Amino acid sequence: MYDKIKNEETISADQKIIQVINQYKEFTEYFAVDVPWNLPLCLDCRLNCPGFEACEQEPIKWMHKINLKINKQKKPKKLFTPYTQRACEIYINNELEESFLMNHGMGSNVAPLLARAAFLKKRISLDWIEVFPKLSLWRLGRSLGISKSHLKFHRHAVGGDESREIILEALSEKKLAFVYDQDIKIMISNNHAFEAFVCAMTGFLKFFKQTEERPEGFPKKEAWIEFPKLEINWEKV
Repeated sequence: MYDKIKNEETISADQKIIQVINQYKEFTEYFAVDVPWNLPLCLDCRLNCPGFEACEQEPIKWMHKINLKINKQKKPKKLFTPYTQRACEIYINNELEESFLMNHGMGSNVAPLLARAAFLKKRISLDWIEVFPKLSLWRLGRSLGISKSHLKFHRHAVGGDESREIILEALSEKKLAFVYDQDIKIMISNNHAFEAFVCAMTGFLKFFKQTEERPEGFPKKEAWIEFPKLEINWEKV
């Protein structure tokens, strides 16, 4: 595990990341990241735009359908914004067992990270998958019987380190991953490192076909988030 890769006077942190990844490229099946690297389809569209209220493109029609369903159940009624949101975010925030509050792909918090990921993708020629650590951790933890409080508060400044330690202990007891002691210490003290590990675990589960498929009717052109199945078959891992 590499902790806090930083810029130096003559070399960027991005170049360091590329060098590290290239060392393991031969042995890598998936490259898992927790940010998008493609713009929402609405921003990349070159068709004559009638406005998304009248758009007949498959992803926008799907968003309208889900949004109508949401507005029947919740108040105040809201309209989606396809130039900041993606179908996968709407699905994750509204169609699963919990509301996970995933940020918009072009929201103010994520947009700069999207730009960086798009730059790195040009240089890292692997099979990229996008992961939402909050959701992946929830599914992993519930499958292992970890309490909801630890799964929900692993990011907290107070008590987050304790939650991360308990989660890592549960994974170790199940012998699902071998992690060096020094890396465990890094993940307990640094949530970014911990969530990078969650991304890696999601890629591991995808390799064994233990992540969710796109739901029926989900737009084919839209990005998808990889996350564990609700019932993980650990015997196949």
